[in-house]
This record gives sequence, structure tokens and C-alpha cells, in this order.
Amino acid sequence: MFIKRAANAQNEAWRWLLGLLVIFLGCQLLGAIPFTIAIAAKAVSDGNIAVLSDQSALMSYLPSNVTFFFLMFTFVIGTVVWWLWVKYVHKLTWTQATTSRAKFDWSRTWFAFGIVGITSIITTVAGYYLMPEDYLWNFDPVNFGILFVLAIILVPIQTTWEELYFRSYMMQGVGLMAKNRAVPFILTSVVFGMMHIFNPEIGKLGYTVMFWYIGTGFLLGLFTLMDEGTELAIGFHAANNLFIALLVTADWTAFQTESLLIDISDPEVNFTTFIPLLVYYPLLVLLFAWKYKWKNWNQRLFGKIELPLQTEADDSTFENP
Repeated sequence: MFIKRAANAQNEAWRWLLGLLVIFLGCQLLGAIPFTIAIAAKAVSDGNIAVLSDQSALMSYLPSNVTFFFLMFTFVIGTVVWWLWVKYVHKLTWTQATTSRAKFDWSRTWFAFGIVGITSIITTVAGYYLMPEDYLWNFDPVNFGILFVLAIILVPIQTTWEELYFRSYMMQGVGLMAKNRAVPFILTSVVFGMMHIFNPEIGKLGYTVMFWYIGTGFLLGLFTLMDEGTELAIGFHAANNLFIALLVTADWTAFQTESLLIDISDPEVNFTTFIPLLVYYPLLVLLFAWKYKWKNWNQRLFGKIELPLQTEADDSTFENP
């Protein structure tokens, strides 16, 4: 079992609780240092120190590709912090921290990535042709080429850090402390959603959109618990964010990129806002459940974690779910 696999001699509650703080702050604080230095250097060079106190102007002060690079590089540092903590404080391997299988199953990650990527392209093309007045063609070969290279390399690191933090570290740590699956399933999903509360989409559309973010957290948590590993969640998340960055941007979204299209519509919350929750997400669950033969849903999502747990000496592998 995925959660039980993280149990060893370095399993005290203080390690998990302190780790949640260290890994998060390591990403958000250490990771922000290069971006802060870059903006400060540009402000000094421009003689525009006042911009440093204007939060609304900071994100657009540097060229969009430069800002995108520094924002994504934050998660490179965050991933290093996660790995160092997991390896040296918990004495866990990459495999133990990410899956119940004998080794990380990249085929699962690529399958989820492909399904989500194809869906993103189809829906974007359909939206463009059905409502062309809502979009501006924004293709610039040089700027898009730079974005493409940056996004292909850095966006999967950003999304993987989020999965390593929520669906790996928090899921395993909280699960072992609570000795059940329901608490980490609910907690990680809600906290993941709430972490997006300061996204510009919330300011534009209102707090109703939080149902979408929290619902996405539950989807990724379901993938992890039912499939006994983070492979599907990592693939889904990477494709979702990557194709958003490359295909469509707007002045009210978290990603401000040199994407192919700019959405110039005036967005509003309506039934279509929640189509992913009501149609797309359930279809993905059914597809993955069929392909990977998921069963014992109640136990895998809400069941108890029985003692004795795996010890440091017992590094046995688990059967594919």
C-alpha cells in the first residue's frame, strides 16, 4: 500500500509536521530569492525603486518569458528541498515516496499526460472555432519558441513538486499519523484547493471557483489512493498546466505567457465553468478505473491503515494494484 510504504524507523510525527513546513517554505521562500533579486536589479537599473512596493506591477515588470522562468524555477528549488528532506530525514527512496510498485510506473504517467493533453488541445481548438471573437491569435515565433522550451522543461517540475508535496508527502504523513485513508484524502484535497485562493482567477470570478480547485484536489487524491501511487496524478497535473501555458492566456489568469491565444472574453461563473467537475473528471475516473482495474473503492479511499506498519528493515515491494 502506498501510504504504508513510507513507514519506517524515521516515522515520528514531528518529522512529518516539520517537513510540511520546511518543504513548503523552502519552495516559497528560497525559491523566490532569484526572482526577487532579478526584479530588484532591474528596478535599480531603471531608477524605479517604487515598483518594488507595488505588488500588482511586479508580475509584469519583467518580460513575460523571464517572469515565467523565475516563477517555475521556484519549484526546481522546492523539489530539491523535498528530496533532501525525504532522503535524509525520513530515509525514504524516490520509489517509496511516490508509489507502491517495485518501481515508478512511467507508462501510467505518460498515459494520463496523453489523455489530458489531447483533451486540452481539442477543447481549445473547439472553443477557438466556436467563439472566435473571444480570442486573439498571439503567435510570435521567437517568444513562443522560448516559452515552449521553458514550459516543456519547467512546468512538469512545478506540477510534480505540487504532487510530491500534497499527494506524496502530505498524503503519506497524515495517513500514517491518522492511521486511515479518509483523513489524508479529504485534508490534502481541501488544502490543495485552498492554496489557490490567491490566484487572480479568484479575484476575477469570485470564491465560487474554489469548488473547481478543491474538486481537482479530490480528483488527484482519488487517483493516488485508488492507483496506490502518484503516477497518474503527476501525469494529469503536468499536462493540464503545460497546455494551459502553451495554448491560452488571459490578463486574469495565473499564467501570463506568450501562448498561442489570448482569451479576451469577459469571464463569468456559469454552468460551463463546472463542466470539468461534472463531466470531464468523472469520465477520466471511469477510464482509469477500467484500464487499471480498480476495486475495493471504500477501503482504498476511506479504510483504516492497519498495524504493524512496514519497518525500515522491511523494504519489500508491493503488488501492482
